[in-house]
Amino acid sequence: MSRLHLAAATVVAIAFAAVIGLYAARHDETPARSDFDGAVRPAGIAPARFALRDQDGRTVTASALRGRPVIVSFLYTHCRDTCPLIADQVRGALDHLGERARYVAISVDPAGDTPASARAFLFRHALNGRASFLLGTPSQLEPVWRQFGIQPQTKETEHSPSTVILDARGVQRVGFTADQITPEGVAHDARALIG
Repeated sequence: MSRLHLAAATVVAIAFAAVIGLYAARHDETPARSDFDGAVRPAGIAPARFALRDQDGRTVTASALRGRPVIVSFLYTHCRDTCPLIADQVRGALDHLGERARYVAISVDPAGDTPASARAFLFRHALNGRASFLLGTPSQLEPVWRQFGIQPQTKETEHSPSTVILDARGVQRVGFTADQITPEGVAHDARALIG
């Protein structure tokens, strides 16, 4: 085989390998790996908007929480299974994070959650002074539930046991269900949003 034929064969082989590589890259069915432990929220969600009173009667606004990650859980104070578990997992994450993230629980049971029951819930889970439990009427809470895709607690249905981490701009970035949440996972994802 002449040098000309060898060079032509080499060029054809390289071009063929490049075409196969491009085809494989475009048709790779493997989902992209996320750097988050929780489920990544879709892009394009508007920053959170709410203004609700906490367990001590202070108004807490989503805009005032901006500047660092905010962990948001949807709980009710008389829950005996998932809500205590979620609160304890987030408390563990706060132990790792210190002041680098805030924690806000938002009521899914406006009829049953009161300032007194919210304070007692936070105390039971060693969150007093470390978290705000936001309360309101159904008409005040419904727009917040809609923003986060939350089903409230009713006599017929269980609430969505969801925890979401907002970035410093107040945008939902990552979420955890009750069976997926861990202190390490929440702390990891909050740190990723800080850095």
